[in-house]
This record gives sequence, C-alpha cells and structure tokens, in this order.
Amino acid sequence: MCKRFILIGVLLMAIIAVLKSQTANEIMQKIDDNMSSENRVVESSMTIHGRRNSRTITSVSYTVGTEKSFTEYLSPPREKGTKMLKLEDRLWTYYPANDRIVQISGHMLRQSVMGSDLSYEDMMDDRQLTEVYVAVVESKEEIDGRSIFVLKLTAKVDDAAYHSRKLWVDAEYYLPTKEELYAKSGQLLKRTQLSDFQKVDGRWYPMKMNFKDVLKQGEGTDWEIISIRFNEEIPDYLFSKAALKQ
Repeated sequence: MCKRFILIGVLLMAIIAVLKSQTANEIMQKIDDNMSSENRVVESSMTIHGRRNSRTITSVSYTVGTEKSFTEYLSPPREKGTKMLKLEDRLWTYYPANDRIVQISGHMLRQSVMGSDLSYEDMMDDRQLTEVYVAVVESKEEIDGRSIFVLKLTAKVDDAAYHSRKLWVDAEYYLPTKEELYAKSGQLLKRTQLSDFQKVDGRWYPMKMNFKDVLKQGEGTDWEIISIRFNEEIPDYLFSKAALKQ
C-alpha cells in the first residue's frame, strides 16, 4: 500500500511538472505572438547614457522574418549614413566616413554597437523564444497591483547568445516587464526593463526599453520606438550589400 501511495505521489508530481512546463510554453508563445512578425518597419531613437554625458541616435530598420534586416542611422551627423545589413548569420556595417563595408563576425559580435549597452549579437538574434529556450514558471507575483509570471528560460540550442534568462511577464499583456540575462557560469550579464505597452495592429508591443550591461558603468541605453508598422511591403533590393552604399 505504501509503495502504491509513493507511486501515485510521483505520478502527481510529474503531472504537475508537465502542466507547469506547458503553461510556461504557452506564455512564451504568447510573448512570441506579440513580439514577432513576418516583417516590420521601425523608426526608433537610442539614447546612450555615458559616465559624463548622453547622446541620442535615430534610425530606421526594415526586418523580414528572422533572417533579413537592414538598418540606416539617420542622426546625429556623425552617425548619419551608417548602415547595417543582416542576412541569416552574417552581418555587415557600412561606414560612410571612409566608404568601407566591414563584416562583423566571430568575437566582434560581442562588441558594443556605437557605445551602447547592446551588442551586435543582441541585435542579430531575432529568433522566437520558443525556438531557443525551454521554460518553467518559477512563481506568480503581484507587482504594483499587476499579476506577473516569473519564468526561468534555459537555452536548448548551442548558439544562444545567453545560456539562461529570467523574465517577469505581465499576465494581461503577455510581455516581459523586466528581464535578466545570464552566462552559462550563472553570472548576470544584462538587465532589460520594458514599458509603455501599446496595442499596434491587434498586438501589444513595448514602446520603451532600457538595456543595462551590468559589467559597464552608466545608466544603460534607452531605446524608444517612434513608429512601428507590421506587414509592410519591403523591397528586396534593401537586403543586398549593394544597398549599403546607396
């Protein structure tokens, strides 16, 4: 009889674990549904807070799926005309000052983009969470009067930029309000705060984000969306090295 109760207990624990896992996957899928799209056009500003001063860079980005992206920097004059092209796992940057195209690869992908708290690797990886991570629900909390799911994500692919992530997900919007990014060693590398959730084309989307590299000094990098359009017609010619110099 004792063994029977033990077996039932083990089965119940397994069922609960499966249900938790399914719930975590459902939450991740809802985040992906909000954040991912077949294509999008985004105008944004990036304010980099240094130790002594801050500077703001504006840009427009064209993205198709997770494989193609083209970004042109619009201001200030020092960065105007700089362009980035991503094709699958390859990335090129065009610098108008010396009319050069440089491929960013290997260890260079971990370098900062224009002194910000974002790396090239951060900007390249546009895959859905469900493609890269498995998740469990660690807890459910109430923060500032809102229900929040706390998720622990662990990479299931070898090329993930971060081995694990911790997400605080708003239970109404299904968007993270906060995120922590960790190395395989368990060291915290970056924090992200997301806010100003707005409904765009039937989905919730964060219009403001703060990225903080905890290994750097300063107040991080503020990224704000000026406008975002989904399911736009984006010309194919943008996704070529020739477009970098146009």
